[in-house]
Amino acid sequence: MQSQNTSVSNAARTRRTPLFWALLAFTVCVAAFLIVPVILSVLTGLTNNQFVGLSSGLTFKWVAKVWTEYQSSLWLSMGIAIACLACTLVLGVPAAYVLSRTQGRLARTIEELLMLPVALPGLATGLALIVTYGAVGEFRTHWTFVLVGHVLFTLPFMVRSVLAVLLSVDMHTLEEGARSLGASFYQRFFGVVLPNCRSGILAGALMVLTLSIGEFNMTLLLHTPLTQTLPVGLADAYASLRIEVGSAYTIVFFMMIVPLLIALQFAGAKKVSP
Repeated sequence: MQSQNTSVSNAARTRRTPLFWALLAFTVCVAAFLIVPVILSVLTGLTNNQFVGLSSGLTFKWVAKVWTEYQSSLWLSMGIAIACLACTLVLGVPAAYVLSRTQGRLARTIEELLMLPVALPGLATGLALIVTYGAVGEFRTHWTFVLVGHVLFTLPFMVRSVLAVLLSVDMHTLEEGARSLGASFYQRFFGVVLPNCRSGILAGALMVLTLSIGEFNMTLLLHTPLTQTLPVGLADAYASLRIEVGSAYTIVFFMMIVPLLIALQFAGAKKVSP
């Protein structure tokens, strides 16, 4: 058996054409083109003096400066992202379920209208929110004003992710089977629908978190000095402070988002208990 597997592996290698190696080289170049700037940005945030280069030595003082002086914006970004995820779950999953059960022109029209905040420039959506709700009490200066913009922008991604999974599963048959066994609507929704669309919820959650934490265009218009988020602070750091501070902002961003994404992946990998 081992010799048979070896011969199959050798045959697979011999079938690799020059086109395969050319495509592999192209893929590696594209990956390097995307990854190398991130690596250089991280190194800049750890360099004592960016103008001198790595020969000036490595230091964590820029990361410490960002963490101590801009900690409020970091935690605000994380809080808005988590609140945005909660809102999109509460609004997006039921909306996707209703759209999957409703076939017709009206459902498709609603689905396309949900994509409008993505199609429009973020500045246009932010301006519309300011014109509509900017004079409502202290709402304009509260962090929930930024949250509303983020929910509008990220909700379509949650709806589309969950809807794609629901449409790929014969959910109607599964629900009818549960109904025949006496399950109520809530039992069917939480015991049948949600477990079967778990992969779509996880994919939507990953997109919502990353998009909310990194959203800049709309947030630039919606934020105030008291509601400055991480991307806006990053832009200000690059514009008015040393480039090492801006790069250290990037490092702190990775320190915040990577563990959160790993935790979501781990939660999605766990088997649903019976």
